[in-house]
Amino acid sequence: MKQITKSAALIATASAVVFGVVTPLTASATDTAAPLKWTECEGEGLDPRQECATLSVPMDYADPGGPTIDIAVSRIPSEKPSARRGALLLIAGGPGGDSLGDPSGEGKKLPQSVRDAYDLIGFAPRGNAPSTPVNCEVGEEDLARTSLRPWPAPDGSVTENMATAKRISDACARNGGELMKHISTLNNARDIDRIRAALGERKLSAWGVSYGTYIGSAYAELFPHRTDRIVLDSSDNPDPVRAERAWLEAFEAGVEDNFPEFATWASAPGNPYRLADTAAEVRPLFLRLAARLDREPIPWPGANPAELDGNVLRQATLDNLYDPDDYPILAKLIRAARKGEVPAAPPAPPESMLQNYTAVGAATICNDGAWPRSAAVYEKGVAESRAKFPLTAGMPRNAMVCVAWPWQPKEAPLRVTGRGPSNVLLVQNERDVATPLSGALKLREALGRRAVMVTVNSTGHGSYLDNGNACGDATVSRFLATGKRPGQDIYCS
Repeated sequence: MKQITKSAALIATASAVVFGVVTPLTASATDTAAPLKWTECEGEGLDPRQECATLSVPMDYADPGGPTIDIAVSRIPSEKPSARRGALLLIAGGPGGDSLGDPSGEGKKLPQSVRDAYDLIGFAPRGNAPSTPVNCEVGEEDLARTSLRPWPAPDGSVTENMATAKRISDACARNGGELMKHISTLNNARDIDRIRAALGERKLSAWGVSYGTYIGSAYAELFPHRTDRIVLDSSDNPDPVRAERAWLEAFEAGVEDNFPEFATWASAPGNPYRLADTAAEVRPLFLRLAARLDREPIPWPGANPAELDGNVLRQATLDNLYDPDDYPILAKLIRAARKGEVPAAPPAPPESMLQNYTAVGAATICNDGAWPRSAAVYEKGVAESRAKFPLTAGMPRNAMVCVAWPWQPKEAPLRVTGRGPSNVLLVQNERDVATPLSGALKLREALGRRAVMVTVNSTGHGSYLDNGNACGDATVSRFLATGKRPGQDIYCS
């Protein structure tokens, strides 16, 4: 089986972070399945112990005897069989990301106690290559970040966003195939239970990050008796009505939570990328520059789009607030733009990868929940958002591809509840641009007695073994290795 590895950086910049809530059609649980046939993985930079396999699952769980699709799975076995507890599924963000390479990549960061306790399992969710893939074959201009994220025109108009949504939706209807109708978070959760059965595990542990926390929540809701130890890292608001629209709107709070950290860094004495003498000066500097670029874009050869306008700067700000290590990239862009210049165009993922991300992301977001179809809804939301949150210029309440999606959702969004075993640990950075603390607290509330939450005094998207701190990391590692969880919600300073 061919394995395609994707860097976490490309996944973060080429796909969206999506959450919502769903109600089950049927769980479609299975206790037995043909064992997986493990073979050598193809790909670069993989641990030589990593193995790969392919699992066949129903394309449509309402028609279990109908057409099937392939799900690509990977594994690194427990490093100490005598200490082995079971399997730990690594669930990537997105939608559009996969965790096939994560047993090799993320696995290196896990403490020995966790690597001993579990087989580390990765997978490519349905639609993601090298699982049975989908592709809408959208035009190059619609693969730009400022097209996939719905930035309105400088005057707040959403007309072009509605046209972009129609263009992408039409391409998906023409080229996406039957599978496009069956890509959803609920079906991802059902696929996971098929993976569990094929692994021969009675229960499954999981570590979901970003959108992966939504899949993890869906799995815990549909198959509570199949869950062992569940870690949800960087979660968002599981709104049972707005589904993924709640994710998009969360950027308003996320940017406001994080921009002050960037401003403090960008005004620090001795910083070679310093933008201002004080943190208070950085915000108005940024807003003036974005407004100037709205009026006078700078040509940017090799980039997509091929000019640096206000929305490209705003999108670059979102992208580089995901990780404080990326602050210099944003500062260099701002410094160049102030002089009427641009840095070298950032490297883009291969077009085939972007096409796959775009198709999977669109299908998941749109199949998980219906979006209003009227431009007036978005015009009103954009106007309100621009007035209250100028850094994001109305994007978080604007129209995405789903406003013109050719298919209606087959199921209602799942309502996350507190029904089930108390075996969930949430870990959440206090300042997260994509999944802000305010939204994660909503998931914590929905899970009730099932969960305990660790709030980490840290900045960035992704907490455990990433942008968190030693206290948070130790708490999660202890839970995975021993099952010991704090008796109540805690704060890691």
